[in-house]
Amino acid sequence: MKRLIRYFLRGLLFIVPLAATAYVIVESVRFLDGLIPLDIPGLGILILIAGITVIGALGSVFLTRPIFEFFDSLLKQIPIINILYTSIKDLLSAFVGDKKKFKQAVKVKLNAEGTIFRLGFITQEDLSSLIGETDLVAVYLPHSYNFSGNLVLVPRANIQLIEGVNSADLMKFIVSGGVSSLEE
Repeated sequence: MKRLIRYFLRGLLFIVPLAATAYVIVESVRFLDGLIPLDIPGLGILILIAGITVIGALGSVFLTRPIFEFFDSLLKQIPIINILYTSIKDLLSAFVGDKKKFKQAVKVKLNAEGTIFRLGFITQEDLSSLIGETDLVAVYLPHSYNFSGNLVLVPRANIQLIEGVNSADLMKFIVSGGVSSLEE
């Protein structure tokens, strides 16, 4: 009986991550395909991808850039929309923009003895315009097994840069609670 339970649990270990990943991908594709309701499955998502690519290309062209900047500045002037729009835009640009924010991995010392640390990412090196402090840096500390985290302001003396680690691998390591292995 113990052997059967062990086989069942091992089977769960193989099946659940695969099934959950497949489910998320299928549901995401269904949702995106449903944004443009057409009778041909998959055509909506292809049109969506093509449209986003065309808009990205137009936004990069010298002649259309002022139009996009105008709409950007217009949205930034509307009170509640401003908060939502800029937050989403900044979050997306942190991962895929020209100014990626989660590229510098750090180890943050949490106690005076230097025996307890948290892993995170520097998001702002200069906080002088925000709070008038020159010795503090903004560090994002993701939570394990959760897609959230804390932003903490840390003295530079408590920061140790981690060189040679891929930021995506470190994020995966943190979010998995240290269970995922870091790639060579």
